Amino acid sequence: MANLKEVRNRITSVNNTMQITSAMKMVSAAKLRRAQDAVTQMRPYSLKLQEILGGLSSGLDTSENAFGRTGEVKSVLIIAVTSNRGLCGGFNSQVIKRVNSMIKNGYADKNVTVLTFGKKAEDAFRKTEYFIKGTLLPRHTNEIFDNLDFDHAAAAATKIMDAFAAKQFDKVVLVYNHFRNAATQIVQEEQFLPIAPLDTTTSAVTNQDYIFEPNKMEIVDDLIPKSLKTQLYKALLDSFAGEHGARMTAMHKATDNASDMLKELKLTYNKARQAAITTEILEIVGGAEALNA
Repeated sequence: MANLKEVRNRITSVNNTMQITSAMKMVSAAKLRRAQDAVTQMRPYSLKLQEILGGLSSGLDTSENAFGRTGEVKSVLIIAVTSNRGLCGGFNSQVIKRVNSMIKNGYADKNVTVLTFGKKAEDAFRKTEYFIKGTLLPRHTNEIFDNLDFDHAAAAATKIMDAFAAKQFDKVVLVYNHFRNAATQIVQEEQFLPIAPLDTTTSAVTNQDYIFEPNKMEIVDDLIPKSLKTQLYKALLDSFAGEHGARMTAMHKATDNASDMLKELKLTYNKARQAAITTEILEIVGGAEALNA
């Protein structure tokens, strides 16, 4: 059994850790509320815009829609979205594992490039052969989470669209954590480019006969970039909200575990203290009996 000093030191250490995890849980809970409100408000608009865009792009040819070109896929860009910080359970590792699986299985015979949003993904792929090869791709993407808004996301999306239009890549895929609730984040694999035509078998929209005002090309030139920028922004918001939800859950579990460990350590301390007192009493009694003998 450990001596009293060792147990006291462990109790102090666990107690300090529990205070830190409890504070981190409350901070994440406060940030989660704002992030959840943002993604909840953005999601219906983004989904409807994608639906309209899918229906619109199905009636366009390649000359009218540079972002809907088809053909053999030789070069693929995978956009991996993680967080800048850890202590959020398997939030980041899930995305990294999915990207590695896509590289090895789905795109084994393709020329793959990985663009990262978040330091954890950057650390995982920085030293690999897949890390940012396109000259037109955005840089310093980790900084976008320091001030996450539509303007910063739109600037990154514009560079990605430019790289696709310049035919550096034939396909662009988003991999991120879709926020369902504070305890559940689902890894989502979503095609970003080329724009996929609307699947009428799963969509409620079957009538795609649009009337264009002022004219078709002007609307297409404005709507397609706006929809793609919104799609990237929504993915970043989803990941940002999921990060705080995952961290809040992880810190809640860590606080509970620390509390249970603290109870066990206090019980061990009391047992060790009682044993020490009993030993001292026995020594005193034994000494007294030796003097009386």
